[in-house]
Amino acid sequence: MSILFSLEGAIGQGILWGIMALGVYITFRLLDFADLTVDGSFATGGAVAAVMVMAGVNPYLAVLAAMLTGFAAGAVTGFFNTVCKIPPILAGILSQIGLYSINLMIMGQSNIPMLNMSNMFSDLAEQSPALGWITPQNLSVIGIGMLFVIATIALLYWFFGTELGSAIRATGNNQNMVRANGVSTNWTTIAALMLSNGLIALSGGLVAQQQGYADVKMGIGAIVMALASIVIGETIFGRKGGFARRLISIVVGSIIYRIIVSIVLQLGLDPNNLKLFTALLVAAALSIPVVLENRAQKANYKRLTEAVESVEDKF
Repeated sequence: MSILFSLEGAIGQGILWGIMALGVYITFRLLDFADLTVDGSFATGGAVAAVMVMAGVNPYLAVLAAMLTGFAAGAVTGFFNTVCKIPPILAGILSQIGLYSINLMIMGQSNIPMLNMSNMFSDLAEQSPALGWITPQNLSVIGIGMLFVIATIALLYWFFGTELGSAIRATGNNQNMVRANGVSTNWTTIAALMLSNGLIALSGGLVAQQQGYADVKMGIGAIVMALASIVIGETIFGRKGGFARRLISIVVGSIIYRIIVSIVLQLGLDPNNLKLFTALLVAAALSIPVVLENRAQKANYKRLTEAVESVEDKF
């Protein structure tokens, strides 16, 4: 029974963190920009949401404010890269380091507990009955998380079908072609980074409310978790197919990643080794498709060689 309880919690966590993975997908896959702002902007979202909830602000307005601060963080990284001509990785690192101090300024301390404060999840849990073995708390997380995920995927699907969204995708494929068509790649890069970090901060605000506290270090390792979700989703669904299918696969990958982590912890993995396990999981997920592709190429080469040899034998 403890495994069932842990699994339902993992599903809820996977949905909330899936929004963060969607944000990383925008820069990692669509823009081809290695943005390391993630660890800082995720914590910024949690910090802003926690401070506003503690001040008595509506929890939904708190996550909206968290998303807006994420937009600002992404704009700063974009400014470093496009205007200051700082390489993408270094621009993200600079923003991440700066956000650590900014997060401390926002919170006033390293940790803000919200256990006695009502939030969107606790309010819904009080009105929700237990559904089988799913507790009202986990049911509220899954329900609210699904609403945010569905809205996020729908908005992303619409946005990347617009002229600006198409320009962002084209920028990731070929910047020279975009410039030749009179589009500013500086603007598309900044817009993509703002959207990405806005979603990441939104996820941070949701996670902070769900877990009942915000911590200045809550974003450490978030980029690896997001990459794990993306890679797992792509390994299962493939990188081909419609855009909506790829977005859904990322959220599914996030849920699967959380379920795997939950099961491994239930089997006795030391929580201190969780980061190592995540790194190995991402490495394995990245390596498996390459190994399978190499095997397929060798098999095709072998069949081609055999066909050529059989033809030569006939003559």
